[in-house]
Amino acid sequence: MPRRKVARRREAAPDPIYQSRLVSKFVNGMMRDGKKSTALSHFYSAMEELSKKGPAAPLQVFRQAIENVKPVIETRSRRVGGANYQVPIEVRPERKTALAIRWIIEFARSKKGKAFSKSLAEELLEASNNQGGAIKRKEDTHKMAEANKAFAHYKW
Repeated sequence: MPRRKVARRREAAPDPIYQSRLVSKFVNGMMRDGKKSTALSHFYSAMEELSKKGPAAPLQVFRQAIENVKPVIETRSRRVGGANYQVPIEVRPERKTALAIRWIIEFARSKKGKAFSKSLAEELLEASNNQGGAIKRKEDTHKMAEANKAFAHYKW
């Protein structure tokens, strides 16, 4: 708890092409070593790849992928009387988006042997179709929470 003011959340400025804050957050998540222009070029290359592959608009595929990957529930570790319990809790909306972005980028980076923009396009297309590594991570998170719902009364 802060003693003085509560920190205000800063909104990311929308990206130059799609005018979307979600795209801007995604690009900021992709960025390494402060190289935003490189991250933007990778993202826009992936969107071009999506426009070639899929029948839907690339921004629509992107938004659908993010929505499909967002987790509803996760487990948090709680220490009660010398034992650690994995307590299932609902995920806040900002964290849902952040986790979805993180997982999609992580699984796109883990695909070796291809250009990053192509693997990102593949991962986004798979996630929009409820397939791929990021969807599997979401399902594993939900299974873990379901398995530990006996400890839900430790939530506070």
